[in-house]
Amino acid sequence: MSEPAPRYRLGVDIGGTFTDVLLFDDVSGALTSLKVPSNRQDPEQAIITGLEALRDRHQIEPGKIGYFSHGTTLGVNTLLERDGAQVGLLVTKGFRDILELRRLRLPQANNLYAPRPRALAPRRRVAEVNERMGFDGRVIVPIARDDVIAQARALFDGGADNIAICFLHSYRNGDHESLAKQWILEEFPGAYVIASAELWPQQREYERALVSVINGYIGARMGRYFKTLKEKATAAGVGARIFSTKSNGGVMSVEAAGRRPVETLLSGPASGVIGAAFIGHLMGDTRLLTLDMGGTSVDMALINGEVPYSNENTVGDFTVVLPAVDVSAIGAGGGSVAWLDAEGVLKVGPRSAGAYPGPACYGRGGTEPTVTDAYAVLGIMTSILGGEMRLHLDKAREALATIGTRLGLTVEQTADAVLQVATANIYAEAVPQLARRGVDAKDFSLLCYGAAGPTHSFMLARELNLRRVIVPPMPGLLCALGCLVADLRADFVRSLWHDSRAMNDDQINATYDQFSAEAENWLAAQNVDVLERRIVRSIDMCYQGQSFELNVILPDGPLTIAQIETLFHDHYERVYGYADRSSPLRILEARLQVIGSTRKPDFSRLRPFAAVSGGEPVTRRIYENGEGGEASVYQRAALAPGFRFEGPAIVEQYDTTVYVPAGFSATIDRWYNIIGERTS
Repeated sequence: MSEPAPRYRLGVDIGGTFTDVLLFDDVSGALTSLKVPSNRQDPEQAIITGLEALRDRHQIEPGKIGYFSHGTTLGVNTLLERDGAQVGLLVTKGFRDILELRRLRLPQANNLYAPRPRALAPRRRVAEVNERMGFDGRVIVPIARDDVIAQARALFDGGADNIAICFLHSYRNGDHESLAKQWILEEFPGAYVIASAELWPQQREYERALVSVINGYIGARMGRYFKTLKEKATAAGVGARIFSTKSNGGVMSVEAAGRRPVETLLSGPASGVIGAAFIGHLMGDTRLLTLDMGGTSVDMALINGEVPYSNENTVGDFTVVLPAVDVSAIGAGGGSVAWLDAEGVLKVGPRSAGAYPGPACYGRGGTEPTVTDAYAVLGIMTSILGGEMRLHLDKAREALATIGTRLGLTVEQTADAVLQVATANIYAEAVPQLARRGVDAKDFSLLCYGAAGPTHSFMLARELNLRRVIVPPMPGLLCALGCLVADLRADFVRSLWHDSRAMNDDQINATYDQFSAEAENWLAAQNVDVLERRIVRSIDMCYQGQSFELNVILPDGPLTIAQIETLFHDHYERVYGYADRSSPLRILEARLQVIGSTRKPDFSRLRPFAAVSGGEPVTRRIYENGEGGEASVYQRAALAPGFRFEGPAIVEQYDTTVYVPAGFSATIDRWYNIIGERTS
């Protein structure tokens, strides 16, 4: 008899504290979830531990897994914590200070004494090569092999682990970079060499150099991680190909991720938004404000039909020009510290107590008051991890009293004030997001996830006047769900930088024809059966003399310059209310995104929780929004579709605590989401 086909789909999100494991049974629709402590030294080991737990506790053999996708914070943490490889950089002669000059923008606009961010590759590890390309791609100064080898040898002798190459105008003609890479690999077999034109051929020398250096900085560690993960997973019995999520919300094979790890930097927040969009489409709600509130930060994105994207993002001190899901973050998580400024005004965040020692109520030695301590004092939260970890109320009260005494408030009033300030911080970030996109909050639902998102979301909805609040079945594991449902996705860019009137239709169409061929080759290299191939073409344009651009989505089929100009004017008028249709335009970047749609889990038979008897809810004393009272306390696993309850109420589950204040009612829908709506 033949072996039965694999029936499980595995999504894993490796966080700094916990690794979230989510397994979906394609046959029964059951979801199995685990939280495994992350292993900082060997991050892949947490996945192996999760696989062993699935086998030992749930009798699910690794060989039965047919799809395996995961996201990791290893790359972004390596960058933020500055413990990556020693990268050497080869540049055109005369441009040695490219990483030091940056864009000459102050990190803090109102602080003339702000320290200058430290370059990832110090000046001593930047070498000049006597070569030069013109802006039009013509060779001005030929490149010489002996010069390249001499400079590369000096970098390796000076301590460089790998080499990034960024020559002037290589986005227009990458021949010199290709030759330099070829010669270095011939002379130093096995070296890790990155050519900027191969990685991301976009005009703007500093940004292109930086992306290349970041790729080298995190590349060796990420490459080892992906290789080790594949070996250990295979040894554990996993036969499925392993995928990694990307900053743009897609997935790619771990082999491709090892070559271009910079594309995975923002995969964590992106996976959450992709998971939220999937839940929204499942429900038929595609207008969502997503709220991902963890221990350190709050990530927000606005989904208005489609997942939003940005072509320039900031990671720590650095600008990354690769396309990524457009997420805005502020320091207002559950571990955010409450403090008083010099004038005695209460502030919350951005500093966090972290996982260790963490909030005072964890009982791990933390003494500073945090948002989580406020939840505990007000009765909203008494334990975490499904009761496995009880919170120390006495320690939370002591911590909050340190600032409450100075404010002249009781401990309960202080805790309430902390939550109101935290809500105001999130509100101050959400309102500009809505305004920038010209939308009204009442037309959007708030979909919350992360460990603290469901605890705080109704407080924000009360202020924002959102249409409703959606709490998915496993909000603490939504990033892992995003890994499960993400599509194959790749981006391509080419800098054109021409007056639109100086270009003809054939040039534009030839550019996109070449993109399409590259996209098909990329999809074929992933070696995955996809349900559908989709191409999204766009172009960055601006008026002559402008220093910023708009991205315009292009229709399918042959294009004309006149058609593209009209599309830009129309889009500009929608955004700014005015368009100068007689003004000359500049075409900056041509872009193409290819999407290979993967098979999604069938949630029609979804069973996120094992059936339990709920019984009658217990009650708990709470104090919130300046009022005391009693809240009904429910267990999430006991709430079946169709069940309805009124606030104030608390719903406890393994990965989060849901707080529904007075003035809201909640219903469990057919997909086990909690749908909260106003009653007053």
